[in-house]
Amino acid sequence: MRTTLDTYPRACARVLDSTVPAGADPCRVIQDLSLLVEIAQTMESSLEVRDIVRPTLAKMASSMGMTRGAITLRRDDQAPAVVQAVGLDRHESPQDYWGRARPLFDQVIARGRAVVVTDMAKDEHFGNRRFPLGEPMAFLCVPVKHGDDTLGTLSIERCAHPRSTLSADVNLLRLIARMMAQAVHLRETARSRLKALRDENARLQEQIQRAFKPGNMVGNSTALQLVYRHIEQVAGSDATVLIRGESGVGKELVAHALHQQSARKPRNFVKFSCAALPESIIESELFGHEKGAFTGAIATRRGRFELADGGTIFLDEIGDLTPATQVKLLRVLQEREFERVGSSQAIPCNVRVIAATSRNLEAMLEDGQFRSDLYYRLNVFPIYVPSLRERKSDLLPLTDHFIEKCARRCGKPVRRISTAAIDLIMAYHWPGNVRELENCIERAVLLCEGDSVEAQHLPPTLQMPGPEGRQPSGGTLRAALNGLEHELICAELKATGGNMAEAARHLGITERIMGLRVKQYRIDFKRFRPRTPS
Repeated sequence: MRTTLDTYPRACARVLDSTVPAGADPCRVIQDLSLLVEIAQTMESSLEVRDIVRPTLAKMASSMGMTRGAITLRRDDQAPAVVQAVGLDRHESPQDYWGRARPLFDQVIARGRAVVVTDMAKDEHFGNRRFPLGEPMAFLCVPVKHGDDTLGTLSIERCAHPRSTLSADVNLLRLIARMMAQAVHLRETARSRLKALRDENARLQEQIQRAFKPGNMVGNSTALQLVYRHIEQVAGSDATVLIRGESGVGKELVAHALHQQSARKPRNFVKFSCAALPESIIESELFGHEKGAFTGAIATRRGRFELADGGTIFLDEIGDLTPATQVKLLRVLQEREFERVGSSQAIPCNVRVIAATSRNLEAMLEDGQFRSDLYYRLNVFPIYVPSLRERKSDLLPLTDHFIEKCARRCGKPVRRISTAAIDLIMAYHWPGNVRELENCIERAVLLCEGDSVEAQHLPPTLQMPGPEGRQPSGGTLRAALNGLEHELICAELKATGGNMAEAARHLGITERIMGLRVKQYRIDFKRFRPRTPS
């Protein structure tokens, strides 16, 4: 905006050079140029057109000797959107003035040319007005145009003597009207762009709100958003999915989300851990057996694939299957049929297979521990679930979720977690991933006697010196006391917004001792201060 408006003085000078007749009064030229510079500065002062119209008329009144002045800006063929006038009678409004002179205003807008009335008392449009005796009053009105579009009018009334200066006033009005038109255009363009940005922002916000997120999963990190996207892409198909990731990251949750978002949702979701049973039982568990097929088979039994018919079967730790079982699973994936143990009759099955593993299947392929043909059958659509170390931003939402879940299950009034405990959770590397976090929070909730989980409620594995040099809570009595003191100081600094003096009063210690403790534990008290908006 400023860069454009700064061109007004130079534009004014060019127009004056082209419109002022030779031999014109140099003082008049300087006076007009000064007025244009002042108006340009006024137009820079606000982004609202209504805020610059009246100050512009006021500057014109003080410089041009006009008795009345008006600016009308139109947006349609009806009444103008902006009407402002100066010098009117006490009981006369700008709309009244516009209504009486409307034929002239409409003529200027329709023709796009200036109208000059040298004696208003003799003009039919002003027949209802009383004018003072003496010098005649002139009415000058020019269009406010931007390109071929007429946006409104700019008019003044002043004494018609000397009549020779009327043409110079019309030229000056044209230039002011051009400046006004450019200011209106710039503001309308800015308003349109702002509206477009707001609409785009609203659209993006709506898109984010509509973005797919499984109801059984917690977290909004970038790494987890990719998992959500993959679930959304493949859930509607019957493609075989292989879920990869470390133990405890929530692979079963991903499998359940895939089933819930598929057309198989009304049917069974059958889970089976390939590492939970010995080889002699796995085949019977997966495919079932006939009566008398082996010792102890006293009745026909349906296997997991048969139970999951029409639904989904989740094979966890698929990398632990023996080579013999891998061959039979490959046949199910290829032929969509299986045989019970002790039977030669093929049973067709309509089952979607979702497998998961925390093992390196590629290394197992090289070592001959996993069949390559089965690997390629399973690895149709792989989904990698990131470890908790790769999505640290999900730690706090997960912690809050588990606190609420465990507190409700244990019947405890725990609602929050202290800053010191959060620091320990954020500093820990979580080798057991989400499963380990849930177990830690459950332990903390069971130990908690109040409504807040404190650092001492967390397992000893988390009681390690943090980034600020926090002493461990376990071990010697001195270490435990230091840990408690550190936690109390951090809690008070958080409550007082980093005010060390107020925190010291609440703790019943002197400011000197507070300063020594903050230095001893290397606490950055400034991080507790409220952030000021930039």
